[in-house]
Amino acid sequence: MKKILSAALVLALVLCAFNAYAGHGEAKEVKKGILLVAFGTSEDSAKVSFENIEKNVVEAFPGVDVRWAYTSHIIRHKLARQGEVILSPAEALARMMDEGYTHVAVQSLHTIPGEEYHALVQTVNGFRAMPEGFERLTLGYPMLGAQDSVAKAVDAIIATIPKARKANEAVVLMGHGTHHPGNIYYSAMNWQLQQRDSNIIMGTVEGYPELDDVVDYLKANKIKKVWIMPFMSVAGDHAKNDMAGPEDDSWKTQLTKAGFKCETVLKGTAEYDQFVDIWVGQLTKAFAHL
Repeated sequence: MKKILSAALVLALVLCAFNAYAGHGEAKEVKKGILLVAFGTSEDSAKVSFENIEKNVVEAFPGVDVRWAYTSHIIRHKLARQGEVILSPAEALARMMDEGYTHVAVQSLHTIPGEEYHALVQTVNGFRAMPEGFERLTLGYPMLGAQDSVAKAVDAIIATIPKARKANEAVVLMGHGTHHPGNIYYSAMNWQLQQRDSNIIMGTVEGYPELDDVVDYLKANKIKKVWIMPFMSVAGDHAKNDMAGPEDDSWKTQLTKAGFKCETVLKGTAEYDQFVDIWVGQLTKAFAHL
């Protein structure tokens, strides 16, 4: 309830401020900006992913101001307790509006169009409806936004598999997964990956395919060795603990107990330029409509 009231308060304050300004009728000078929106991370070692994204965005859009926001209130609050303030998408857009930005491209850095992305859609639509607000406000799809980006993601996975991996060894990708209908993108990825390499399989922590499905597939294909990689933008808590941790319920532990020799790769997708290029491509489309 507190989260809903907070977002509503931000929107109400912005509406009041701009309704008061509306009477002046002054033409605004064009001021373009980019807002990058991620789920977020509190892992210092994982922030290299976001640093790589920003580097690539700055190179692609020289001279355009770049701001950040996290959709996860849990991560924002945790960082705030540590002295690092990261704004929510609503707070970041309100600040950019107050600072005179007239044209803003918002880019989702999520992997699939799931719950977090659709909440961002609602926020962007709310700001679009504000009188005397932004002249243009666009939103870029997440990495997997349509068939063309799914195909590009498959290419990126093939290109970033460790060179030491042999053809008869499996690659298991750990996606986050969700109960949102957007989870279907993981199955789409899985299908298209296996058209390219039948020893690559996608699994998820909280959706489908599950780890049990992955184990059944590996056994059916008589796999002996497995390379486990995160299919998440950052190698944060899920990658370090749920995937590669020593706990009994980690994927590495469970796969080892199932009889497979395991190698883990602790690099988020956003550490690879091949994946970042997909997000930058989505942003390029959104920015072109400003």
